[in-house]
Amino acid sequence: MGRIRYELIFRGYVQGVGFRWRAYHAANALGITGYVENRPDGSVYMQAQGSEDEISELIDTLGRGSFIDIDDIEKKRLPPEEYENGFEIRI
Repeated sequence: MGRIRYELIFRGYVQGVGFRWRAYHAANALGITGYVENRPDGSVYMQAQGSEDEISELIDTLGRGSFIDIDDIEKKRLPPEEYENGFEIRI
């Protein structure tokens, strides 16, 4: 399966609830690369690269997180980063 990359913006109750840590652990378990960071407007920004199924599973996992309440996800496809490895939390 080919690797694809998405820009994802999560809105709702997504800051101060462990969202970035859950994303970090889920992405690493699924073999997804990219990063996640909080935004000043209260949203969480992510770039995630993996298979379509892996990214869908990541989003599903985040939606099942305790205390996390996602109201909206903005999703945009980006060109893959060929040499990226790992997933990180940016501050």
